[in-house]
Amino acid sequence: MATLATTKMSSKGQVVIPEDVRKRLNLKAGTQFVVVGDSDVVILKVISPPSMDEFDGLVADAIAEVRGGK
Repeated sequence: MATLATTKMSSKGQVVIPEDVRKRLNLKAGTQFVVVGDSDVVILKVISPPSMDEFDGLVADAIAEVRGGK
């Protein structure tokens, strides 16, 4: 279930993610986000590095593309 909370933006454009949300989503210092803004909506999406299996698949796809296999 979504957690509802309020926060404010600082004069430097910084926004604090409330502690209960950080804990529930296991967000740590240094977590990177993609930020999407449209009208009055701002969405923060966590950027997750690919797993080793996903990375291996990406590398294999790139090699196949270079070799003309696709």
